[in-house]
Amino acid sequence: MPDTPTAKCVLIIAGETSGDHHGALLVSAMKQKRPDIFFCGIGGPEMRAAGVRIIVDAEKLSVVGITEVASKLPSVLAGAAAVKRVIDAIHPDLVILLDFPDFNLRMAAYAKKRGVRVLYYISPQIWAWRSGRIETIRKVVDHMAVILPFEQEYYEKRGVAATFVGHPLLDQGEGLADFGDDSRKPGIIGILPGSRLGEVEKNLHVMLAAASLINRRHPGVKFLVSAAPSIDRDRLSGFMRPYESICDISIDTRNIREILGECTTAIAVSGTVTLDAAICGVPMVIVYRISPISYMLGKSLIRVDHIGLVNIIAGKRVVPELIQNEATPLRIADEISSMIDDPARLSAIRAKLSGVRKKMGGPGASTTTAKIAFSLMDEKNKGR
Repeated sequence: MPDTPTAKCVLIIAGETSGDHHGALLVSAMKQKRPDIFFCGIGGPEMRAAGVRIIVDAEKLSVVGITEVASKLPSVLAGAAAVKRVIDAIHPDLVILLDFPDFNLRMAAYAKKRGVRVLYYISPQIWAWRSGRIETIRKVVDHMAVILPFEQEYYEKRGVAATFVGHPLLDQGEGLADFGDDSRKPGIIGILPGSRLGEVEKNLHVMLAAASLINRRHPGVKFLVSAAPSIDRDRLSGFMRPYESICDISIDTRNIREILGECTTAIAVSGTVTLDAAICGVPMVIVYRISPISYMLGKSLIRVDHIGLVNIIAGKRVVPELIQNEATPLRIADEISSMIDDPARLSAIRAKLSGVRKKMGGPGASTTTAKIAFSLMDEKNKGR
């Protein structure tokens, strides 16, 4: 708990690896201005390193797909109970929620009932599916700090205070592409299987099988498999073992920007990593496979034409998407091979990725969100 009774308290909740990263950047930005703020909540190693007292490890709560929730339900319920105890015990000056809507909207409702202000940073994708959540958000969230360019207008039209703060990925200066430079040789292909074990288990075997097909067509190509800190290295090695004698493939634990800086193309699981690839100017094939039941349930609720964030921001199909049964090794290999074999197509995709990056705004998302957080905290204190 806080070192002094007068210290401001912020409860922050991030349930996934990307949220842990963005949450850590936000905490650091807030501490630069007000170093005495006490932070506690749910997160991972980056938020802990930034000075957050972790009450529940985010890894215990992260799931993929609708049907996969049941396997972690006891941990989710325990995590919710822990958050409620903290809210009751310290009555924080602000609750900051990062994405993770199934859990976080429930925590927002509890905080609101206790008179605690709520800032939601990184919106649930309600414009894509489960749009009925807007009613809950309007009731329990004081301000949305949104990171996609169309989201501010979406929320404001529905009566929710919102600010487009830019995408936090642009706060990382490394790896930003020179989109006029097409000098990279098609010798290295990135395989980006995601940061959650469920994603890796359902997608990596297809991506590796595609790599073996690509290698037959393009001998000498090298594959780098991005290993997120949240994924066990031995588990990844087990997936890769059958392919190590077939093609030049290796696990890479470096920062994703460093990996992408060496790649001409990539096979990427749908998610934030596709925006990293766009920022780095790397044409990609987006793939995504989940359990059949989760897919059927999700498909009936989705209201957008694209699933990849790159294509959603562009408003058109900039890079190929292969979802569920379409995500076969042959289809993936065909798409990557067509890019390798057609430099003009590769350049055209890179030009379109440049347009996506421009739409994402500029750097400073963490700093802008920190200002919104301070404003909400100051307004609460004025009301006392």
